[in-house]
Amino acid sequence: MWSIMSVEKTNITQSNPAASEHEKKVMIVAGEASGDLHGSFLVREMLAINPSLQFFGIGGKKMQEAGVQLLASSADIAVVGVTEVFSKIGSFIRIKAGIRKFMDQMKPNLVILIDFPDFNLNIVARAAKKKNIKIFYYISPQVWAWREGRVRQIKKLVDKMAVILPFEVDFYHAHGFPVHYVGHPLKDTVKTGYTRSGARRHFGLLENQITIGLLPGSRTAEVDRLLPAMIEAAQIISKKIPGAQYILPLADTLDEETVTTMVAKSGINVKIAPGQIYDVLACCDLALVTSGTATLETGLMGVPMIIVYKVSLFSEMIARMIIRQQHIGLVNIIAGKTIAPELLQRDASGPRIASEALAILLNDSKKQDVIAQLNDIRAKLGEPGAAGRAAQIACDML
Repeated sequence: MWSIMSVEKTNITQSNPAASEHEKKVMIVAGEASGDLHGSFLVREMLAINPSLQFFGIGGKKMQEAGVQLLASSADIAVVGVTEVFSKIGSFIRIKAGIRKFMDQMKPNLVILIDFPDFNLNIVARAAKKKNIKIFYYISPQVWAWREGRVRQIKKLVDKMAVILPFEVDFYHAHGFPVHYVGHPLKDTVKTGYTRSGARRHFGLLENQITIGLLPGSRTAEVDRLLPAMIEAAQIISKKIPGAQYILPLADTLDEETVTTMVAKSGINVKIAPGQIYDVLACCDLALVTSGTATLETGLMGVPMIIVYKVSLFSEMIARMIIRQQHIGLVNIIAGKTIAPELLQRDASGPRIASEALAILLNDSKKQDVIAQLNDIRAKLGEPGAAGRAAQIACDML
């Protein structure tokens, strides 16, 4: 919560005011676990270029470890769908006031926004623009999928943008807004030091048993909606594949005790591994994955998946009116075809998830074909070094 937003109580201001005037200050805002990850790598690359930079903002554990002094946790502003926004109104109001106050007192030289457009554009960017602070947007909102009119807002507020998907360059060019394509940062981060058998030994799993990953999302609302269906699917799968084992990589934004309690009630033995998504995926023959960055991470690890997602009924109605993409999973969007089945809303039920999963697990030829198609995705995401290229753009703006 924004309880630390009293400027007088923070330790971000330096004991030597004269020295702080010559040091460049950067405010960086990420609202989700994926943004926290990408923000952490961006910060490290910027510090490699200019070690004297000071960073503060909104993010998670990874950004904090990279050197960002957090004004608030991204967990306080992360929402899913339209109706979920209302439960966070109090946090938004407090954080909005805190951001303005902090900008007035700290006078950042640059504001970096990472995805999360509703909050970043409507609250952070507007406040920064009024104070003539330069704005760098790293990782474009998916305006090509929905709310294309938001491009006008981006053109008005953002000074420079770095995009990570190749087709985004042509999209923005068609709207008269030049952007910088830096490649996808996951090309650098999605990797493991384990073989499949080694990863299974590491987590205490049997080496020769079918292993399925459960990735219910990084937000509490996602987990509440999707983990029960994943667990039900696991119960059905275990009847068809006795000895199947399950592992869940816990996002830093989630409470381990809550997830453990949900799993314990199911009777299914699920290994919970906090913050080790790539090592977990190295174990897996297949994963049940909540739509989002995790689908691309899973794909880059070469693991077949079933993509699932649920929002409230009202959010679904709004989405159906404004979303223009045929697919929601990043692997399918990048491929331009269906590689991973997508089960949305009522279709994201235990029986349907289990049915799609078994169709892959019990058909080795189909499984190998999916893996081959996933391997093609990597080649479409540019060269490694995306965070470094984005960091140079940001540093050049200071």
